[in-house]
Amino acid sequence: MKRKERERGFSLVEVLVGLFLVAVAVIGLAELFLVAVTNNLKADRVANATFLAQQQIDWLRGFTLDELTAYAGTTLDSRDEIIDLNLDGTNDYRRITEFRIADNTFQVLIHVYSAEKLGVSSASELLADPDQHRPKALITTIITR
Repeated sequence: MKRKERERGFSLVEVLVGLFLVAVAVIGLAELFLVAVTNNLKADRVANATFLAQQQIDWLRGFTLDELTAYAGTTLDSRDEIIDLNLDGTNDYRRITEFRIADNTFQVLIHVYSAEKLGVSSASELLADPDQHRPKALITTIITR
């Protein structure tokens, strides 16, 4: 079999350009993967915070009028809970239960903050500035007896 004189392999420039194009594609996919992982973690935090807020509301709905009145009469700081959701020794969330009472109607607001807000000294400070301290979940309901 005869070979043509001009038949050769790829030049070094062609190989480098090809490698550059593959590298750009892989870097783009890696960045997309990191964004997806970050968004997944944020969604997980919001889902867990919503679960904790709903859990608190379900717990309060089982109270009688006297129990609900007594619990609502406690201080805001005593209704400020630090929660270790997965029992690994690291506090994950902060749940604050707030009440607004009129007659036998209780408006209940459950604020759930992520671990970044554990360093804020008091619950009233968190609730005073909702723009700076945004909760991961805020659920409001009305309980009547």
